[in-house]
Amino acid sequence: MTPLLEVDGLVKHFTVTKGFPRPVTTTVRAVDGVSFSVRRGEAYGLVGESGCGKSTVARAVLRLIEPDAGTVRFDGADVRAARGEALARLRQRMQIIFQDPYSSLNPRQTIGQALTEPMRVHRLASGRAARDRAAALLDEVGMPPSALDRYPHEFSGGQRQRIGIARALTVEPELLIADEPVSALDVSVQAQVLLLLRDLQKRRNLAFVFVSHDLGVVRWFCDRVAVMYLGRIVEEGEVSAVFTEPLHPYARMLRDASPVPDPVGRGALPRIVGEIPSAANPPSGCHFHPRCPHVQDACRAAYPSWRRRGERGAACVLV
Repeated sequence: MTPLLEVDGLVKHFTVTKGFPRPVTTTVRAVDGVSFSVRRGEAYGLVGESGCGKSTVARAVLRLIEPDAGTVRFDGADVRAARGEALARLRQRMQIIFQDPYSSLNPRQTIGQALTEPMRVHRLASGRAARDRAAALLDEVGMPPSALDRYPHEFSGGQRQRIGIARALTVEPELLIADEPVSALDVSVQAQVLLLLRDLQKRRNLAFVFVSHDLGVVRWFCDRVAVMYLGRIVEEGEVSAVFTEPLHPYARMLRDASPVPDPVGRGALPRIVGEIPSAANPPSGCHFHPRCPHVQDACRAAYPSWRRRGERGAACVLV
C-alpha cells in the first residue's frame, strides 16, 4: 500500500544569537534527518522527551515552519515544492490540532466565525450553509449548536479542544497532526478527547501523526510509533513490539520510566544518568552515548546506521 504521507531526511535548524557585548551565533539542530511514513487510516506516534524535536517535525511537515532540507510527500505530491493553489489544496487535506486549546483560538472571533472562516477560504461553503455545517461539526465533537455565538473564553479547556478538533475537520482533511492534543487537559477530560479522536478516526478513516511524551496515551491510541532523541528517530515499529521489548537503550529507558497503573506490575523507577545534551552542541557519534549504560567505543566514533529487525528498526550498534 502506498503511504499517504512520506517524510524523508527532514532537517530544520535554527540560528540563535546570545551574549553581550560579544554575541555568539549558534545553530540549534532541532530536526536532523527524520524519515517516516504514515498509511491511510493509521495512527502514527512520535514520542520523546521535551525538546527532542517532535513538534518541530509536525510543523515542518505542514510547512507552518519551512524545512531546511528533506522531502515531504502527501499522496504523491511534493509538499515542499507546492505553491499557491496547489499548496492550499494540500493544506485542506492536512490539518493540525494544537497543544494549547487556549491560545489556538482567536479570542475576538465567535466559535461560529472560527469554524466558518476555513470553509470560506477553501470555497467549501458560505453563508447559511457554512453555519449549518459548523453546527453539525460541533454536534459531532459533542458540543451544542448554541456554542456558535459564544466566544472562546466562555468554555473550559476540554471544550475548547473539542472546538479545535471541529475546526480542523471543517475542510474534510485526510490527515490530522495532533501536537500533544491532551497534555494541557485534566486526566478525565483527556480520556474523553482521546475517545472522541478514536471515534473520528474510525468514522472518517483519518490518518494521524500523534505527537506526545505520554507513552500510555501513545500505547492506547497509535498503531506504530517512532522514538525521537535530540532531533533524530532512534527506533520505530509497531507500538506493542516497541513498548514490550525496545531495541534502543533510550526507548527502553522511556518505557521503564513510564508509570504503570498496576500495583502488582509496578517496579522501581530506573535511575537515569546525565542530562539531555544541547541540540546546539550534540555529542559526537550516537547522541545518546553519554547516558547509555551499554556504550561502546563505536558509539562515540560515529552515529550508528539504521538497522532493521523484521518490521522494526533502530539506530543502535546493539541491534
